[in-house]
Amino acid sequence: MLVAASLLSANFGLAIWLAIAFVLLLLVLGKFAWGPITSALEERESTIEESMTRAERALAEAKQLQADNEAARREAEAQAQAILRDARDEADRQREAARTELRTELAAERDRATADIELQKDQALSELRSEVAALAVGAAEKILRQKIDATEQRGLVDQFIADLPTN
Repeated sequence: MLVAASLLSANFGLAIWLAIAFVLLLLVLGKFAWGPITSALEERESTIEESMTRAERALAEAKQLQADNEAARREAEAQAQAILRDARDEADRQREAARTELRTELAAERDRATADIELQKDQALSELRSEVAALAVGAAEKILRQKIDATEQRGLVDQFIADLPTN
């Protein structure tokens, strides 16, 4: 039990040596360990801060790129809408121009057909008058063969033709 009592009893010499060893340990640690440990911690802290700053910058750049891309997409959509609107307007203009041209061509064709019909009508009436005049002269010649001379016959035929209706 003597050993147990010596462990529990206070020994001031041992306490002083322990205090000296502790102070020496603190001095050695302060000189060789605390400096490198604190500088490593400070370096690590600055590296983390730089990484966080770079991450924040990258996030801000990504947000800016996203905003730029969104603006470019909206602009492209607006341009596409404008192109479609212009194409529709151009198609409407071309359709209307084609309709106008077709109407003009149809009117010209109708006018040509009307003029052609009128010309053929005039030719037919002229031929009919000539035929009627020839028939009338032939009939009148048979009836009046010996009573009227050729000049008087021609005058009668001309008067007969003039008396015919024009249509």
